[in-house]
Amino acid sequence: MKPWAPSEIVVDLNGPEPLYSQVARQIGAAIEDGRLPNGARLDNELDLAARLHLSRPTIRQAIQSLVNQGLLVRKRGVGTQVVRTKVARPLRLSSLFDDLSELGDKPESVVLVNRVEPAGDDAIEHLEAPGLTHVRRLKRVRSTGGEPLAIMNNYLPDGIVDPADDELREKGLYQLLRSAGVRLHAAQQNVGARQATEEDAELLDEKPGAALLTMRRTTYDDSGKVVEYGWHVYRASRYSFNLSLTNNV
Repeated sequence: MKPWAPSEIVVDLNGPEPLYSQVARQIGAAIEDGRLPNGARLDNELDLAARLHLSRPTIRQAIQSLVNQGLLVRKRGVGTQVVRTKVARPLRLSSLFDDLSELGDKPESVVLVNRVEPAGDDAIEHLEAPGLTHVRRLKRVRSTGGEPLAIMNNYLPDGIVDPADDELREKGLYQLLRSAGVRLHAAQQNVGARQATEEDAELLDEKPGAALLTMRRTTYDDSGKVVEYGWHVYRASRYSFNLSLTNNV
């Protein structure tokens, strides 16, 4: 396939579609069909504006539109780069690691917390284990294509699994649980949204206040025991949940 060049953009100055939208639509199409591959860098705003004989604000608005769609990312010292399109994840009993792997991506993880600690009231409540004395606490940043996607937090009953940091970097939590003989059966899940905190923004390469998707999940084994409680946040610009509905009437 011939590499994409800005000269391929054709702008109708008298058409009803806004100029920034025409530019964004054509760059987006080049990303979607692979002419602009993941990691490709765009010319800076001044150069693009000069090539297309458009104003810099028009080009800036076009690029921001694609950033908001999760197709481009701005990096200090690097410029504007193409990123993978948004991850669309089905709502099912699987881990993010599993779903990214099935999509052909290579998930990457940074392990921030992996320790056993005394069980607080919050952990005891969510793990539905009044007599629990200790829990394993996990916190990881999951990335794909070199871009951070989610912050994953988990409580597990102490002793159910004892992963090393290397295992958490190379495998998903559900994969580790299954390898330990845990038979995952069902889960209760809540999906919501909130704005990014300063810490979220730093870990996810977003701006404070950016939109994030949230998910809370309680996972049960085949005996009805809670084996994991997770609370996670995802970049809304890079991630969505898919839900299939059926009519049972």
